[in-house]
Amino acid sequence: MKTVALLATLLTGALLLYGTKDFAPWADPQSPASTHLSAYYIENAVKETHVPNLVTAVLGDYRGYDTMFETVVIYCAGLAVVSVLRRRKS
Repeated sequence: MKTVALLATLLTGALLLYGTKDFAPWADPQSPASTHLSAYYIENAVKETHVPNLVTAVLGDYRGYDTMFETVVIYCAGLAVVSVLRRRKS
């Protein structure tokens, strides 16, 4: 069972790494996130959210649902790992 879990984990990791090949290079100033989103957040976040911290405004107001569901996914993944790797008393 542990071998299957290890293989599934390695396969999932390989697929996730393969999926990142189309990402923009790290800190690329011409990436869509840098040219469109960042400028909008910097110019409008404090005005629209009334939160003085830009990072908190983006995480809490603009990406609140996304951040919440990312946390739920990480929690479910942790539960799955624990349930697969736990020892059974027989």
